[in-house]
Amino acid sequence: MLAELDVQPVDDPLTALAQLAGQVVAWQQAIAEIVNRIGDEVRYEGKAGAEQLRAEVGLYERAMDRTNTVLSTIARLDIDGRLARIEEAKAQLLMDAVQAGLAAIGVTGEQAATVKQVMARKLRAVK
Repeated sequence: MLAELDVQPVDDPLTALAQLAGQVVAWQQAIAEIVNRIGDEVRYEGKAGAEQLRAEVGLYERAMDRTNTVLSTIARLDIDGRLARIEEAKAQLLMDAVQAGLAAIGVTGEQAATVKQVMARKLRAVK
């Protein structure tokens, strides 16, 4: 299947890791629902008479471990903070470009300040 996919390099690993976290948490929750449905029957007796643990329980344990690993990585790397700083830097670049454009056409003073205030409000609304 991988050979058939159009695999692209990851240009934004921070966002990719945040998306992976969402998938990992969703998977853990989905498996939790399955385990909840089996109730008290988490074990069964195999054909040889030995007690067996249901595969769903093992899947759930692995899902919890993976969730912990991904979320711990995100917390350790301050992914949310980094993404916020990237977005703030993009907004600042945009504001700087507009300010340079206003200055180039001679818009200064209160008019330039009004344009920057309106832009700042609009940019905050987009977040």
